[in-house]
Amino acid sequence: MSTELVREALKDGRRIALIRCYDGAGSTVVELEAQDTGARRFYQFVTATEAFRFVQEAVLAMQYLGCQVN
Repeated sequence: MSTELVREALKDGRRIALIRCYDGAGSTVVELEAQDTGARRFYQFVTATEAFRFVQEAVLAMQYLGCQVN
């Protein structure tokens, strides 16, 4: 069974980014999607701990930039 972690970054009530973290084939994948450009990036990590740490840092950066993260 796959576990998924999803975070949504909002600025002025508008979604600007979506972060998804899920189990991939032998790794954990973090997907970042920028709403304004539609650009999507994928990052693979050997462990779920490394992926979760990456998500935490991305959320913190968005909060510093004035976003509300749910």
